[in-house]
Amino acid sequence: MKPAQFLSTLLLCAFIFGFTTIDHKDHWKNLFNGKDLSGWDTYIGPDLNDRGKPVTGTSIGLNKDPRQVFTVVNQEGENVIRISGENWGAISTKKEYENYHLQLHFKWGSLLWGQKKGKKMDSGVLYHSVGPYGADYGAWMRSQEFQVEQGNCGDYWGCAGAMADIPVIKNPDSTYVYSAKGTLTTFSAANKTGRHCIKQGDAENPAGQWNTLDLYCYGDISIQVMNGKVMMVLYHNSQMDNGKVLPLTKGKIQIQSEGSEVYYKEIKLQLIDRLPADLLSQ
Repeated sequence: MKPAQFLSTLLLCAFIFGFTTIDHKDHWKNLFNGKDLSGWDTYIGPDLNDRGKPVTGTSIGLNKDPRQVFTVVNQEGENVIRISGENWGAISTKKEYENYHLQLHFKWGSLLWGQKKGKKMDSGVLYHSVGPYGADYGAWMRSQEFQVEQGNCGDYWGCAGAMADIPVIKNPDSTYVYSAKGTLTTFSAANKTGRHCIKQGDAENPAGQWNTLDLYCYGDISIQVMNGKVMMVLYHNSQMDNGKVLPLTKGKIQIQSEGSEVYYKEIKLQLIDRLPADLLSQ
């Protein structure tokens, strides 16, 4: 090969390789900057008594946090988000997102408040969040919930009119458990099936250890993953709005405060143009 031909071939290979590398490179956007809650809003619902009933019925409201429910603290040399759980509410992204892969890490604290005392630690990641704050229990927007609760991480709840079709197996006690080979069933507060579906298996780490939560959303499908294991796949994400079923495929992301102390860190998101095919069949 002549020198000129060799140089041209080398440049072509470098050009192709460069584009191949760029094409496969992750494009993560950090939603938590590791310093403060910039890019997030806070919303806190009404004060509740120990039975979970509103004391006054009046929400504390948007970006008002008198008890410092949502703070950034240094833990073991890194800054993390601490959610005390003292009030029911959430932090929510200021922006809406669709067609994305969200990843974050969480672990439990030790404090329990109000009606949660003596019960399981509880939080949740709410996605495709739309509409008014406080639509669900006075604390959260309409949304799909990726349950974060001890022993139940990966369950599904539809909040304030959110709906989904999920393949399930029905248990003798009339609960429904996700199964890729199950019967596609609509989960909605308006249906006899209700708005709660139980995840398959268990992938949560012991208390005190960090867990990795991955959420894939593309079109009207979402995949909920805990520590690398698929908990369930949701189809036809939708919402009941004024008696009409409408798509629910984009919205803000909320992270709940629900009576339990919990920590979150390394919250990041990247846009995707397809779902991982290997996860859909699990």
